[in-house]
Amino acid sequence: MFKKGVTLRGIEVFEALASTGSVAQAAAATGLSQPAVSQQMTNLETAIGAALMDHSRRPMRLTPQGESFLRHASAALAQLRLAQTELTVMDLTNLSDLSLGVIDDFENDLTPRLGTILADSMAGCRFRMVTDGSKDLIQAVQDKALHIAIAATSGDAKGGLIEIPLARDPFIIVAPSDNPVPPAELLSGRAPLPFIRYDASQLIAEQINNHLTRNSITLASQFEIGSHLALMAMVARGIGWAITTPFGYGRAERFHGSLQAYALPASGASRQISLFAGADWTGPIPQNIAGTMRQLLQTHMIAPTLAQMPWLSSSFHTLDG
Repeated sequence: MFKKGVTLRGIEVFEALASTGSVAQAAAATGLSQPAVSQQMTNLETAIGAALMDHSRRPMRLTPQGESFLRHASAALAQLRLAQTELTVMDLTNLSDLSLGVIDDFENDLTPRLGTILADSMAGCRFRMVTDGSKDLIQAVQDKALHIAIAATSGDAKGGLIEIPLARDPFIIVAPSDNPVPPAELLSGRAPLPFIRYDASQLIAEQINNHLTRNSITLASQFEIGSHLALMAMVARGIGWAITTPFGYGRAERFHGSLQAYALPASGASRQISLFAGADWTGPIPQNIAGTMRQLLQTHMIAPTLAQMPWLSSSFHTLDG
């Protein structure tokens, strides 16, 4: 049983404050006013009997007691959010056929979770689930080979499709953990570490190249890699550096001990993850699947990444549809 004064809302506020160090950003993340955030933290720390945040620092940082409490609180919140996702999933009992494509960025963790949740909601529905690159998935929905796809988008309108935004995924720099070169020097093209590109046929490669071109940045291309994990492995080995996204970084968890991530100096560059469905789709199923996917993204990818890299809090988040 919770001590008096320990509330679920207070724990959510604490998690947001721990990831941002800012009352203003925690207020934006939780939908509360700044005074309400401060009051929630005061109530929680009073109830626990320990200071969880060092309020004298800007940005605020966790105390040792706060670090310990956050580990347990985040795990508890993750389970509660997963339970909420599973309980609010749509009713698919009247659906006879559903084909869903998911961008391969999520195949390690989220795609199996989404598939399990959807399958549990079906009775007699023929369900097909595939993973692929964003371009091919979107084309498959346009060709009516798939009913729904979750993919990255370049921002241009897709004819004949409904687009439901899911998350913003900003571009970041990843380099070897012992890299001494600041991000601006890496982007200058004069650094000793070479730039490792994604394969030119991939949408993420086009988006990165467009960003570099807009900022008049020219980088020599020694390596061009089609496999995301191979690219991250090369960076971890010290072979070069790359531009990726937080979702991409999170997918390469096995290499995190040998990587460090930086904000891209030219801010504002990001990609959007969206759900696409045919414009002739009727009923709430695309919106319901989108809501489930947002919950999974927040719980299993965004929140853990922000705990490691709170400087992403203003740019890495889910989007309302």
